[in-house]
Amino acid sequence: MADVVLYAYQEEVVERALQRENIIIWLPTGGGKTRAAVYVAKRHLETTPKAKVMVLVNKVHLVDQHYNKEFKPHLGSDYTLKPVSGESEDKDFFGKVVQKYDVVICTAQILYNAMINMEETKHVELSDITLLIIDECHHTNKESVYNKIMSCYVEKKLNGERPLPQILGLTASPGAGGETILENAMEHVLQICANLDSAIVSTKHFMPELKKKVPRPRKTFDIVEKRRLDPFGDHLKRMMHLIHEYMHVPPDSSLRECGTQEYELDVVLLEQQGVKEHNRLLAQCALHLRQYNDALLINDTLRMLDAYRSLKEFYIPKIESTFDGTDIFLVGLFQENQVELRRLASDSQYENPKMFKLESVLQNHFGPNVESRGIIFSKTRQSTRCLNDWVLTNKALQEAGIKAAILTGAGNGISHMTLNEQGDTIRNFREGKLNLLISTSVAEEGLDIPECNLVVRYGLLTNEIAQQQASGRARARHSQYSVVAEEGGREVRREKTNEYLEELTGKAIAKVQQMSLQEFRRKITKLQKQAVDSRKAQESKELEKRSLHTAASVQLLCRNCLKTVASGSDVKLVDNAHYVIISPEFKKHYKVGGQVMIDRTFEDWEPGRTVSCNNGSCNKNWGFEMKYKKIAVLPNIAIKNFAMETPNGRTTKKKWKDVTFTVEEFSLKEYCQDNFPDIFD
Repeated sequence: MADVVLYAYQEEVVERALQRENIIIWLPTGGGKTRAAVYVAKRHLETTPKAKVMVLVNKVHLVDQHYNKEFKPHLGSDYTLKPVSGESEDKDFFGKVVQKYDVVICTAQILYNAMINMEETKHVELSDITLLIIDECHHTNKESVYNKIMSCYVEKKLNGERPLPQILGLTASPGAGGETILENAMEHVLQICANLDSAIVSTKHFMPELKKKVPRPRKTFDIVEKRRLDPFGDHLKRMMHLIHEYMHVPPDSSLRECGTQEYELDVVLLEQQGVKEHNRLLAQCALHLRQYNDALLINDTLRMLDAYRSLKEFYIPKIESTFDGTDIFLVGLFQENQVELRRLASDSQYENPKMFKLESVLQNHFGPNVESRGIIFSKTRQSTRCLNDWVLTNKALQEAGIKAAILTGAGNGISHMTLNEQGDTIRNFREGKLNLLISTSVAEEGLDIPECNLVVRYGLLTNEIAQQQASGRARARHSQYSVVAEEGGREVRREKTNEYLEELTGKAIAKVQQMSLQEFRRKITKLQKQAVDSRKAQESKELEKRSLHTAASVQLLCRNCLKTVASGSDVKLVDNAHYVIISPEFKKHYKVGGQVMIDRTFEDWEPGRTVSCNNGSCNKNWGFEMKYKKIAVLPNIAIKNFAMETPNGRTTKKKWKDVTFTVEEFSLKEYCQDNFPDIFD
């Protein structure tokens, strides 16, 4: 077994953990938090009878990363280790896995599912674990799965239930919680400590060593002047005003300025209002205005052609599915202006100056014989695709030897990367086959990405935690952290605010660390009791909300054409995860499309084809069919694609947890009795 060798600053931060105290290790990205955790785990396994170490992560890819890179090399020859994620079948008998192995590395969701599942082979109690390591533990707040686990821990602790595992949290920044005053930032840090039932530790005596190990990059604000003329953007705004007139929205209405996040919020509310009032004209116009506003936001950050293409992609399927006069007007407006929009978007003299500045920043770091690595952080998956296309088609950047690829979060959607694609991209970057990643926030924390010479923040407004995580990627000697932004723009203001909040976080942590042990314990116990009371009140409120209406009194309507298609009593919950409609009548209302492809397999179900509204030419996407236990074919629907008619009027919800009726558990036996009666005769 490879010895776990620590730097002096790491030895300092693990000291209290080795005394079996609950602690949070606060070290910057690249400071070796995981290695410190491996050391604590090793000592714990050596000195604790019947030791059981569990490592929790908040992203699937981190399971194998921590297992292969850190825990297995140092513990694998003396102890049994098991990585478990949603990808592996071991999660289905997780209780047995925990009994069998010394160290289990898993996603937090798997542990939480096992805690609330009472089947013997799946159930796990916190008392089964002796050391619980929580990676990126600043996420232990509000409704996060980390906090759900720790809420169970805290309740047991307050009730005097023992044994409980030792807690070891790891974070690069707990943040200031959106607070700007030192006392309030201290409260936020104390709340994180209370949630984790842990004190927070950092190096006091070995800061020079830490700074040498994790050098801070040189920060630059690469500022561009505001675009003097924007005929493409102006043309989009004129089209939006024509839609306003069609909707009878007065010029002095409450709608804020086009091309802003505030305007987007306004039209989202307008669409909801239209659905509630059975005003399809209002709802559809608002939906289309949001697309134009998105195009303006893209135009502000990326190329004009990217903005034009985003609109074109939205309208292509609409041309074949106009439902009424409103659709004819909206689709016709785009078609009438399409040629002019394309012409304006192709006129390079009005191109976005931020793109030229970004090109200049990249050229300063890359060249034919220059070994350099960089990451551009951008806001959305769409923007990463557009930037990647720009790099690949930019002659100057290709001559500079830039080999770029996209890195986004793994998931089941069409625009998501698969876990394999994500892993291949990072491996190619590490091996030098790629030298530039164009990434969403997924690359900010956790991923094992080699140190970079250049990190660029492009078109981003995020908090101080994300900023610190991104900055921590520029760890190579003489590296640069660049903020490309418009003069006087919101990005610059946010970056400056985050610098202040980062400093404030450090001061707040120092103040918390200066508290006497007695005062610290008194404060976090008070916060823990308040959290338990608040959670019970919230659970009661949730129960009350879900009892507001009976399922039978709620009707589901297609969000697009507003036709009634199902009753709330037709909706059932499968495996506490999937909301399906079991009524055979529902099949009359939808048509099936292409096969849904998901880059993983599931024990009890497999995806089928997409389902969409078949009312005339509506075609609104509703979800997809799933085959459950190889028997039942069930439409798995998203509530955001529907409106609900309730006894208190029409409403819309983004998530199933917010509906005002109780959804009953799906019974396969009852389903089979109703649909295959011959088998049960």
